[in-house]
Amino acid sequence: MKTDASVQQDVIEELKWENAVNAENICVEVKDGIVTLDGTVRSYAEKWSAERAAQRVAGVQALTVRLNVKLADWNQRSDVVVAHAAQNVLKWMSTIPTDSIKVMVEGGWVTLSGEVDWDYQKQAAMQAVSNLVGVTGISDQVTIKTNPVIGEVKSEIEAALKRVAKTGDGGIIVDVTGDSVVLSGAVHDWSERELVKNSAWGTPGVRNVVDHMTIAG
Repeated sequence: MKTDASVQQDVIEELKWENAVNAENICVEVKDGIVTLDGTVRSYAEKWSAERAAQRVAGVQALTVRLNVKLADWNQRSDVVVAHAAQNVLKWMSTIPTDSIKVMVEGGWVTLSGEVDWDYQKQAAMQAVSNLVGVTGISDQVTIKTNPVIGEVKSEIEAALKRVAKTGDGGIIVDVTGDSVVLSGAVHDWSERELVKNSAWGTPGVRNVVDHMTIAG
């Protein structure tokens, strides 16, 4: 099991390696495998990249982000300009039904609302908007449509996990109630955790996924 000092150094090096991040402005603290990122970034996209970089490091049990987005002068945009840019980028995305997601902007903070068929559509919208100039933060209020025929959701998810998870049979416990899925058990690393969650989200009829999984030391 990696020590906190080892995890801290690895996260620092990963941030330095990530071209989209200025690691000099980010402080990394680690306690019991929980990583805290503190500091200032120049865009929401840089904040997103820093989070993903930390999550890639083996030994990271959880992540706390205290990064403030302080836009550089050349990145400043009015709320009207940001709103138009967000609406346009969503309109041009072939994976998202037209007018299914609404945009509201206040102080550079974008709130997305509406309803889509799949979680991947919501995630695609979030990522697209996060890369826009002038965005300081994003709130996700987009919901997933209920599939009237849930079917054998539990067996479908378990079959998907056998294909992607490293833990093999029985490593992940899947509990399904209506259109909500609760995942528990231990995974090897953060990337496997994301694979498991994505497999659950990719099952027709799932509107909510609760993650109670832990990362094995």
